[in-house]
Amino acid sequence: MGQNNYQGALQQPVGSGFNATSTANDVIQGIDLKGKVVIVTGGHTGIGLETTKVLAYAGATVIVPARDTDKAQKNLKGIDNAELETMDLMNPDSIDAFAEFLTSGRPLHLLINNAGIMWVPLRRDFRGFESQLVTNHLGQFQLTARLWPALKKANGARVVNVSSFGHQMAPFNFEDPNFENREYHTLQGYGQSKTAGNLFAVELDSRGKSFGVRAYSLHPGNVNGTDLAREEPIELFKQMGTHDEEGNLKPEVAARLKTIPQGAATTIWCATSPLLNNIGGVYCEDADIAELDLGNIEHRYDDPSTIRGVQPYSLDEANARRLWNLSEEMTSIAFPVN
Repeated sequence: MGQNNYQGALQQPVGSGFNATSTANDVIQGIDLKGKVVIVTGGHTGIGLETTKVLAYAGATVIVPARDTDKAQKNLKGIDNAELETMDLMNPDSIDAFAEFLTSGRPLHLLINNAGIMWVPLRRDFRGFESQLVTNHLGQFQLTARLWPALKKANGARVVNVSSFGHQMAPFNFEDPNFENREYHTLQGYGQSKTAGNLFAVELDSRGKSFGVRAYSLHPGNVNGTDLAREEPIELFKQMGTHDEEGNLKPEVAARLKTIPQGAATTIWCATSPLLNNIGGVYCEDADIAELDLGNIEHRYDDPSTIRGVQPYSLDEANARRLWNLSEEMTSIAFPVN
């Protein structure tokens, strides 16, 4: 069934023909998704909404589980192939209720774990788990586990985790994932949650490919116009060099940010590209497989083109297996992949 991507063994760009300026519509050209069933978490806002639109217009039936269904209903208006359901990734019972999708008997060809949070203060769910870890990984793990029978039924499915370059901000802290014994830093919480998304993808692909299920993670790019940073104090952006003293995004930075259609391009590429038919577990960016970051890439936050590459620790075999076991333990869900 091909090689695993442990340690980044497959992290080589394949020459997709796309780049940072490519849009989701560019990537979907020539691809027919009629008869395909897709679930896009967070598919009613930002790059998730663009993902929903593009997949639906290519013929797929797109199911969008959302916490704020009023907002979602408004944003999804006019997309004929979109179905709205209720789900809150912070609530395990809500995830299980949404997973009643299985009773429809439909296969699931694409599961796009797009929903995520960032820059939030320390919050915990009723189990005491930190909110970014819950929303950006544990909820996705539970949802994927619950929907596993439908993914197998598709006889060729893909799971796409929308991760981030933010994984470079922190490896996964197995000793204290919920900040019970260390000071909380929101970007460390975000970083480890996105590292978790990469590790989950590489391990899911390893375990799932014999059942026809492949998995991917990706960095959408630095995208202008999303609401991910709505809770973050502007001072941090000033320190990063992206905003001026008045708190305004610098024009030279804004000019290099991706648009929302460009930000959704890599998700669409991971979900549909025939170039990935025999490759899985890889981390992608700019609608291609990303380069492994071995310290050879200089990153500058005021130049989005340098915000690229994937850290080997987020593709490590031992870390991936350890995280899988920890995720089963934390969610009280067995996910045997059989």
